[in-house]
Amino acid sequence: MGLPCCRFYPTCSAYAIEALQKYGAVKGSVLAVKRILKCHPLHKGGYDPLP
Repeated sequence: MGLPCCRFYPTCSAYAIEALQKYGAVKGSVLAVKRILKCHPLHKGGYDPLP
């Protein structure tokens, strides 16, 4: 069993930081939560930049 790795690029934490910086607290938080909710084994992941 290997180390866990993020299925997305950029990672969810980097995505959240960038979203908060670009869109502010409210919209940035909504985008970050939506991204985190996609983080599960049934989602393929991959490149997922901010809108």
